[in-house]
Amino acid sequence: MADIKAPELTGRIDVPAVSEGASAEIRPHVAGEALMTKIGFPGKLVDDWQARAIEKMGDLLSKYRSLQVFLDICVQCGSCTDKCHYFLGTGDPKNMPVARQELLRSVYRRYFTPGGKYVPGWVGARDLTEDVLKEWFVYFHQCSQCRRCSVFCPYGIDTAEISMAAREIMDSIGMGQKYSNEIIGKVHTIGNNLGIPDRALADTLETLEEEAKESTNVDVKLPLNVKGADVLLVTPSADFFSEPHVEGLVGYAKVFHQAGISWTLSSYASEAANFGLFIGNYDNMRKIAQRIRQAAIDLGVKRIVIGECGHAWRVAYSFLNTLAGPWDFLDSRYPVPQHVCEVTYDLINRGALKLDPTANDQYTVTFHDSCNVARASRMGDRPGGQFEIPRGIVKAVANKFVEMDPETTRDRTFCCGGGGGLLTDELLDLRVKGAMPRMQALKRVMDSDGVNYMASICAICKAQFTKIMPYYKVPRETIGGVHQLVSNAIVLGAKE
Repeated sequence: MADIKAPELTGRIDVPAVSEGASAEIRPHVAGEALMTKIGFPGKLVDDWQARAIEKMGDLLSKYRSLQVFLDICVQCGSCTDKCHYFLGTGDPKNMPVARQELLRSVYRRYFTPGGKYVPGWVGARDLTEDVLKEWFVYFHQCSQCRRCSVFCPYGIDTAEISMAAREIMDSIGMGQKYSNEIIGKVHTIGNNLGIPDRALADTLETLEEEAKESTNVDVKLPLNVKGADVLLVTPSADFFSEPHVEGLVGYAKVFHQAGISWTLSSYASEAANFGLFIGNYDNMRKIAQRIRQAAIDLGVKRIVIGECGHAWRVAYSFLNTLAGPWDFLDSRYPVPQHVCEVTYDLINRGALKLDPTANDQYTVTFHDSCNVARASRMGDRPGGQFEIPRGIVKAVANKFVEMDPETTRDRTFCCGGGGGLLTDELLDLRVKGAMPRMQALKRVMDSDGVNYMASICAICKAQFTKIMPYYKVPRETIGGVHQLVSNAIVLGAKE
């Protein structure tokens, strides 16, 4: 493991002493010219970058009224200061949401308010200098856009929107982040984040079918590019290749098989995740979403179902109709889109699935609310469905379930520490420290109730915890998916 020291697990989430500049040297790699131009941005920092950045800020302010409101209304009350997992983990005051916002807000005041133009020192306005730009690149890539701070802000200021704006401004002048922009480029050309070509995807699915047959003696299919199927499943590409994700994919397949639902994956649009959200760029978000639309048309499906991925569900639930609608060619009896948890929960409630929860008796389960599901979407037809539906599934397939501290769950949930385009190795130190609040809450129920499985419905959460749990001396097998548990408990065979 890298030479990174995780905070001590005590079961408490303490506010740290302020440590100026504690994470000032943690920064992502800058995207190279080929990556930038591939997705429509300048290949390197443009000569007139300052003027272009200010122009882009003005463009965003004119497009998004909410952004200007968020920049204007903060009274620096301090309600958000200790709500960010990265501040709690690093102690760096610029990771306080109010201070991170101020990095952009001070420049906004300088160029877009009367006070900033005429008496900048009086209103805390700053010129956009090279030092300020470098500061932006560091700290706006130490925000996972989880929106926890907005829950506690009396004005509802959304730091995620401010972070996305800062990132889009930096991309527009040729200073982008390598990790997110490389992934976006892969989706544009191949259809998934990992760059898995059609043949490799088909081979992977065939292997999973063989393994499912061997373990269940049932022909559970994972179909690809089947025209006329009822359901198009769009899932995060991690589901195709790594633990614990693949068990969730097999779980989806078992649910569709046992319910008699015809379904398919698409090699053209095999990726549910949309990293265009992380860089705040509408054009790239739309281009990725349009692939899903085209796949649905080409395959002639009736429904679109999204797999276990937090920000994929946020984009699908909140923006898919705007990005790629209208969806009037789909079956109007079903919402567009549906989450796979909604499908499974409905089948369970209608008695369409036979379940044996004793198959998960080796686990005492808790549930980690993924931030983009908890604070930026819904499920089902009732408020709070995004909290109750996945828990309802877990309770149906496992006998032992324990909640973590309510101050760390549901809409107050802590981010895993790797979201928002930060799931890259050069940010591992930040990711380990940012995971601290969730790991403390997990530690409490591990000690008090013997919890040994934390279920999640987000691919980034699963990947993040798999990587960082060993630093906290917690087995990486502790993290898993909801449909991994479903896969264990579902009884296949003839239906009553």
